[in-house]
Amino acid sequence: MTDVRAYAELVGVRPTTIVQRAKCGGGGTWDAWVDGTSSPTHKTTDRLKAYMQANPPATAQAEHAA
Repeated sequence: MTDVRAYAELVGVRPTTIVQRAKCGGGGTWDAWVDGTSSPTHKTTDRLKAYMQANPPATAQAEHAA
């Protein structure tokens, strides 16, 4: 979650947006993780990491600025 927060800050969006862009859940998914009512699976964290690696901050900002 720390990595997602840091990445989201670098690209100028909320962590929930990163979760959605990585196709790891809807808007409430992040909130459930933060609240402790749900936890991401290893498959989900792998997908998030892969998304962030494939979309470096400079690239992600440029793609979603339009």
